[in-house]
Amino acid sequence: MTTPLPAHTLLIEGPDAIAFAQSQFSNNIAALPNGRWQFSAWLDAQGRVRALFHLLRLDDERLLLLLRGDHPDELASSLQQFVFRAKVRLTHSSSSMLACGPARPIFDVNCDGDLIELGCGNHSLLCGNHLSGDDSWRRLQLLDGWAWLPEAATNTLLPPALSMYRLPAVALDKGCYPGQEIVARLHYRGRHKRHLHRVKLSQAVSHGTVLHVEHDDAVQLLQVLLHEHGAEALAVLSDELAERFPHGSEVASDEGPSLRLETGWSD
Repeated sequence: MTTPLPAHTLLIEGPDAIAFAQSQFSNNIAALPNGRWQFSAWLDAQGRVRALFHLLRLDDERLLLLLRGDHPDELASSLQQFVFRAKVRLTHSSSSMLACGPARPIFDVNCDGDLIELGCGNHSLLCGNHLSGDDSWRRLQLLDGWAWLPEAATNTLLPPALSMYRLPAVALDKGCYPGQEIVARLHYRGRHKRHLHRVKLSQAVSHGTVLHVEHDDAVQLLQVLLHEHGAEALAVLSDELAERFPHGSEVASDEGPSLRLETGWSD
């Protein structure tokens, strides 16, 4: 019932590609073997998520970012400001499509011409120029709590709100990168009080919609998925709200649509 998504990618290549990515992104790219992928993110100085993506290490001089969100041109333009004298070239593309493939061990990568297959456990995510595209992978990943960021949710959420430690999409044992001090503080002190939940919605709403409950508790919806059984989304909400309305409860929003909490994740 939803429109198949294009694959927004960013290729980082050159002799300094690994070192550049290691200094900018939240996971440990230097420790990632060639031919494997990991979750990673680019954070701002306050630790908020600017971009979330699958990061594929193709070889010693090439990385491919498959964005879990839109606007690779903006990401490339923003990253370019930090290249300085590094021998790195950034190339963004939205010419490929995404589709669902057969089960493949998580973090495996298979490349066959222009077709790339990312192992996701009970399925694989295909990226290629000649795919017709389908979106059956989207609910499988929603059930696993793999966030997809709409534009309205970028630069607003901290890693625990997206369950990024669980993925894992952040490394606590590597050198500095933007937002690293915030990441470590949130992990070791455990003070973040907003986490990720899967919710069912009484009606479809736009991606990134913010709903309010009892005038103050905001529910940040991420990408909304429509299927034969209704509308679902991953949502970020306060721990206090989740305690008042445990999973299975129906919650009425001030804006009209109601939501039912189905699953929750914390780090």
